[in-house]
Amino acid sequence: MRSFITTTLITLALTGSAFAASKLEAGKYNIDPMHSKVGFEIPHLVISSVEGTFKTFSGVITVDEKFDKTKLEAEADIASIDTGVADRDQHLKSPDFFDVAKFPKMTFKSTSISGKAESFKLTGDLTLKGKTKKVTFVTVYKGTVTDGYGNQKAAFVGTTKINRKDFDLTWGKMVEAGPVVGDEVTIELKIQAAKEVAAKK
Repeated sequence: MRSFITTTLITLALTGSAFAASKLEAGKYNIDPMHSKVGFEIPHLVISSVEGTFKTFSGVITVDEKFDKTKLEAEADIASIDTGVADRDQHLKSPDFFDVAKFPKMTFKSTSISGKAESFKLTGDLTLKGKTKKVTFVTVYKGTVTDGYGNQKAAFVGTTKINRKDFDLTWGKMVEAGPVVGDEVTIELKIQAAKEVAAKK
């Protein structure tokens, strides 16, 4: 019995390693919003933080045979912001902060990539509230797997930090004068993307 358990554990460990090291194949991968997350966190009153997500987003990862030519283009609907408090979300959507009537989208378009597929830095233009700034996502490739329908799925996790004031996300002298809301915002992407299947001729 002990031998069986030991063998099973070794098999599981090897399977997990094979998954983590699986090769990222070239091609276009469409981000699957049902199994992905665009999240953010900002300090609040120094000792805590507010977390939130954007519920509606899309994007395409184009993996090149030469990995340093790989690209990402993505966008999120600002109106889909969700911090778990409806009144706060409505205020964030107002002209006081994001002003979604004028600036409905947040977009990212990569301009360069460095590192290997397993761990890389993805730099690009982040556009938010009409302002465009260079940001770099520190990114890890989590592996590729084929689902029950034969679709190839790849997973990534990437994080970056921005200063909200660089994007004119400010409100009220009282808020800006005190430690109510921090300036640094952490953005985290947890992405699952499906490889496009070539059309049959």
